[in-house]
Amino acid sequence: MVLAAGMGTRMRPLTDHRPKPLVEVDGRALIDHVLDRLEASDIREAVVNVHHHADQLEQHLALRTAPPRIHISDERGQLLETGGGIRKALHFFHGEPFLAINADTIWIEGVQPNLKRLMARFDPATMDALLLVAGAATSVGYDGAGDFLMDPNGVLDWRGERLVAPFVYAGACVLKPDLFEGTPEGGFSLTKVFAKSIEARRLYGLRLEGVWMHVGTPDAIPAAEEAIRRSSD
Repeated sequence: MVLAAGMGTRMRPLTDHRPKPLVEVDGRALIDHVLDRLEASDIREAVVNVHHHADQLEQHLALRTAPPRIHISDERGQLLETGGGIRKALHFFHGEPFLAINADTIWIEGVQPNLKRLMARFDPATMDALLLVAGAATSVGYDGAGDFLMDPNGVLDWRGERLVAPFVYAGACVLKPDLFEGTPEGGFSLTKVFAKSIEARRLYGLRLEGVWMHVGTPDAIPAAEEAIRRSSD
């Protein structure tokens, strides 16, 4: 599932007349960076949700001939946020664990493809969700306090109020559909199901290999492009 329905408010004015997934970094739309990652990880089908400037995004996706095959989850009528958007699209996954990834997440790979590592590491017997997390201090363009603490076994917990945590969510995870049982109709954040999984000590993390780039504002784009150029030298 590619989460592409957000308003991209912090990316204005670039998102005044286009959806954030179509903002370009290093000459390619953000969503194409993500879809290329899926193709490289042998994923053949993907659901993309749409809301903000949905027609533009659908037209862009229709021109793509490489895998994965795209299914559209239409949220034109109501913005459902990350959790609600996934809940609406659960029928596509037939009750099986699935990968969810933000359409605006971007990173430079390490030795092994991170999405393949994430899918291989997921253990439904012990995990409800497995999140790809990046080192907050080594990420490009990130200046927040971090999201998670992680124990030696990979179990995640919130960083806590007024604390600094070493790991930030890198925008990709594997989820069990069961996590969405009892969630409300309409919009809600994915953090709601993360909290449910933390309470059960079934939220795990896998550290990203390579460099994660936080492209949240127009000012962050040049830093991300410079990091990409350095990685290819």
